[in-house]
Amino acid sequence: MRILFITATRIGDAILSTGLLSYLIEQHPDARITVAAGPAAAPLFAPIPQVDSVIVLRKKRMSAHWAGLWRQCIGTRWDIVIDLRRSALSWLLLAGKRHIMPPPGASMHRVEFLAATLGLEKDPPSPACWTAPADDAFAERLIPPGTPVLAIGAAANWPGKQWRAEYFATLVQRLTASDGILPDARIAVFGAPQEREQVQPLLDSIAADRRIDLVGQTELPAAAACLRRCALFIGNDSGLMHMAAASGTPTLGLFGPSHTTHYAPWGPGTAWVRTQKSYDEIVGAPGYNHRTTGTLMDSLTVDMAEAASRKLWAEINIRTTPDGESI
Repeated sequence: MRILFITATRIGDAILSTGLLSYLIEQHPDARITVAAGPAAAPLFAPIPQVDSVIVLRKKRMSAHWAGLWRQCIGTRWDIVIDLRRSALSWLLLAGKRHIMPPPGASMHRVEFLAATLGLEKDPPSPACWTAPADDAFAERLIPPGTPVLAIGAAANWPGKQWRAEYFATLVQRLTASDGILPDARIAVFGAPQEREQVQPLLDSIAADRRIDLVGQTELPAAAACLRRCALFIGNDSGLMHMAAASGTPTLGLFGPSHTTHYAPWGPGTAWVRTQKSYDEIVGAPGYNHRTTGTLMDSLTVDMAEAASRKLWAEINIRTTPDGESI
């Protein structure tokens, strides 16, 4: 069986689509899968054993990238085509079955919305992250065994979604103090190479013997392997936040100018806290322009983030009896 899986350009949306891919692999374990994804997201799919090839879909003028993808796919008769980009390409290929993402409009979480492509929205498969043995070994070198690690994602894909680095610094100090939830924990700061300037004030605030600087240090699968070695992740609404949740790391997402209804971290051991200002209040403010605005997260206080962190930590560390009853 041959499956073509056309997914997103952005990392976060691609991660949220992996639940659907995981479901296909479970249903068709012997299938040979080709994934088409944008250049930022493509490395996510390289470690998956059932994926034969990953086609990097680079945006070109006049939508020429779709013609290029067609040329690479037209010679194959596909048993299943999954199109999460709603492109015309799906109808120009030989395919046994075509499943195209529904049109926008439904008010549901993105995981549920993507699952509706296969009619699975009532019981959507959860996102997943795959790693290779080399990724796991690399992660162990970057985060060796020792005291617990608090992971921080202090950047985002645009400034409005970024909580201030100095707020993160204060939160980290509180959570790793003697009366914090992770006393004396090491702190791993994640980010892409171009995000270093954004997170540098946070890095500068952490003692050298407890600081793990992972900014620009890992490809996506290795980052997932690093996240699995962390006790807790706290970060802005971003692809990294979704990766942490998909990796099984307890995850707290910080939200402001984005909808938690659609993009809250998904899965057990996840939670979110948002600004006191609602999404509508933020984006409806006079002069709002997501291309030029600075942070829109200031009505999320450190006290609020600390309280949400402590609440999540308590929930994931409830002691249970052998028969599973809470104490």
